[in-house]
This record gives sequence, C-alpha cells and structure tokens, in this order.
Amino acid sequence: MRSWVLSEIETPGGSRSPVVLHSDDDRRAVLIGLDPGQQLGDHQVRESAFLLVVEGEAWIESGADALDAKPGTLVAFEPHERHSVASAGGARILLLLAPWPAPDHYHAEKQAQARG
Repeated sequence: MRSWVLSEIETPGGSRSPVVLHSDDDRRAVLIGLDPGQQLGDHQVRESAFLLVVEGEAWIESGADALDAKPGTLVAFEPHERHSVASAGGARILLLLAPWPAPDHYHAEKQAQARG
C-alpha cells in the first residue's frame, strides 16, 4: 500500500511544477498546485481524465459547460475532450489519467524522432 497526504505535498511554482505521485503502465496520478490567478489553458489529453479539487476553488470549462468547483468536486473528461482549469484564489487539484499512456500519447513525438 502507498499513501499520500495531498495537503502536505509541496507544489512550488504552481502549475509549472506538477508532482507525479504515481505512474505505471496503467495509470498516472499528478498533483497540481494552481497559484492565485494561474490556469491550465485550453488543452486536451489523450487519456480518460478525472480531476479532483482537493483545496481551494477552480473554474473548469469544457465546451459549453462551466463549473465553479469547490473542494471535493470530481470531474471526468473523455479522451481528447478540450477543457481549461483556472483559479482566482489558488487551488490544489489531483489529476488521474488512465490508461497511461494512451495508445496514441507519444505518437507525434515518436514520428518526429523517426524523421530525425
């Protein structure tokens, strides 16, 4: 068994320094601190993603949907679903990705390496 006390893990630099808590062939857990005013701009991941607001509040948008997420809010995103996350006052979020990595996660990067 492994465990983490998410409120005690340092996230210096906010969103610029995500902390990978666990990563294996099936799944990945990442803790992200958002400093006040920071955001994860419009983006997508290839994996299914769950986002849990651990501390603070986050504004989450996906398409026409928007949510003011308080601590304890869990949001699920489909693979390739575009979304953004922002926090006016700061927040700590846990991101769970599965499967990790998705079959096409490194596709573009590997193609670029093959081209030299």
